[in-house]
Amino acid sequence: MAVCEIVYLGPPGTFAWEVAKKRYGGHGNEFVGEETVAAVCRRVSKKRNSKGIVPIDNSSGGTIYPSVDALLDERLGLHIEEELSIDVKLAFLGKKGRVIQRIYTHFAPKRHCSKWLSKHYPKAELIETSSTAAAAREAAHDSSAAAISNRAAASVYGLDVLTHPIPTSITTNVTHFFVVSAGCHQQPRACKTSLAVRLKNRPGSLCDFLRPLSDVKINLSRIISRPIEGKPREFAFLIDVDMSAENPVLADAMAKSKKYASLMRILGSYPCSRNYASA
Repeated sequence: MAVCEIVYLGPPGTFAWEVAKKRYGGHGNEFVGEETVAAVCRRVSKKRNSKGIVPIDNSSGGTIYPSVDALLDERLGLHIEEELSIDVKLAFLGKKGRVIQRIYTHFAPKRHCSKWLSKHYPKAELIETSSTAAAAREAAHDSSAAAISNRAAASVYGLDVLTHPIPTSITTNVTHFFVVSAGCHQQPRACKTSLAVRLKNRPGSLCDFLRPLSDVKINLSRIISRPIEGKPREFAFLIDVDMSAENPVLADAMAKSKKYASLMRILGSYPCSRNYASA
């Protein structure tokens, strides 16, 4: 594996950071954290020898729209190399012996852990942060605080693991990530293909576009619509199909579907076999 820059949604200690380390650690790669998905994607778009790790969706929290918008942005020219996932287990981090008056948390864990928080810390002030790692970072500088975070963030910010895993209202919590790059690379073991599509603004356009895929029983695993800036009532779509673009069945279906689109780009045909367990 060639040495390259791995850009992840930071700061250090996020689940994106953990996925980046698990996938690309031990090869001499340089790891760079950015505070937003948009910043990750901008950096990767300008550097050929880099890969970005961005979340695309969470099984309970839904779609990460900044990632979708970046993929649909032709100016960035991003391509998907791989889909990765991690089974999220949340931890309660702090310093042993502290009186906890404030709890820093990202909005999603706050919702997932609401019953546990109400039971154990009903009077604590809940302060929302941009990520689970940012929550740990804030708690490390607050002598009366704790954080809901990734257990791996404890060593990064010098905190103790007070509870792990935190009991939540959901039994399965998986976050999927895309590995994105500025270049288009043929990926071995591809099992999924992502398309960026713009459709003509007329009745039945989406149905017409999807029918050739349906006719040959190609499964769609993701379809997300986003408004097009400056074009009211027009939408772009991110569509994932469970088949490699090299498969003649999909190639033929896409050729038929393309006739109904004003624009269609293949964002990547890639593997999606790596499923990690969080620390």
